[in-house]
Amino acid sequence: MSLRNPAYAALTGAHAQLAETRGNVRRYPADVAPFLGLPDEPTAEDWSDAAALIGPGRTAALMRPPIEVPDSFKVQFDLELPQFVAPASLPAVDAEAVRLGPDDVPEMLELVALTDPGPFRNRTIELGEYVGIRRDGALIAMAGTRFALPGHTEISAVCTHPSYQGQGLASRLIRDVAAHITATGRTPFLHTGGSNATAIRLYTSLGFTRTDGMRVTVVEVRQLGFGADRGGDWGAQHT
Repeated sequence: MSLRNPAYAALTGAHAQLAETRGNVRRYPADVAPFLGLPDEPTAEDWSDAAALIGPGRTAALMRPPIEVPDSFKVQFDLELPQFVAPASLPAVDAEAVRLGPDDVPEMLELVALTDPGPFRNRTIELGEYVGIRRDGALIAMAGTRFALPGHTEISAVCTHPSYQGQGLASRLIRDVAAHITATGRTPFLHTGGSNATAIRLYTSLGFTRTDGMRVTVVEVRQLGFGADRGGDWGAQHT
């Protein structure tokens, strides 16, 4: 089911043109996103291809239910990642939301550094469409789309500048992004860290249905049997 393996579903579908590939394994370029995509039931060969694709001493993130990682990888950390699926009644276009583009990336990265909503890198904007709210010209809140799956699109990078939190901006942008997703015939979904009680309360209040069992697991290659070092890293953001 694609919702239980969203990175792989996106990398073999809507984001196939971005994928770095070896055998059945896919990954995003490191400056786009840290995620590695493995088949639902990876074989020993798939894990070997993953090690070659990531490179020795380098890391990548798995987003899926718990999985047994072979000894050729070191698990740096493994975190609960609740998944939420939006209700049909959620969408509402926001008149203040403005489209963000490549020229806005420096400001988006600054906002992400302040709020830590999850991985957002120099080229993450290529994964979907992003909107924001500005006050006095400054970007104070944003949200966008990341994994595009058959029937579903993920809402991601939801964040608000600390000086403007508590004003309902995140709710407004989630509704706006959801409106654009449902216009494509897909259902919005999203993730958050298991310890992020504020986000969990927000998504629950908006009527999202929670599904458990998802994890984000960051792995480091201990050894490499073959293949080239592709690079990649993992920053301080975990979801």
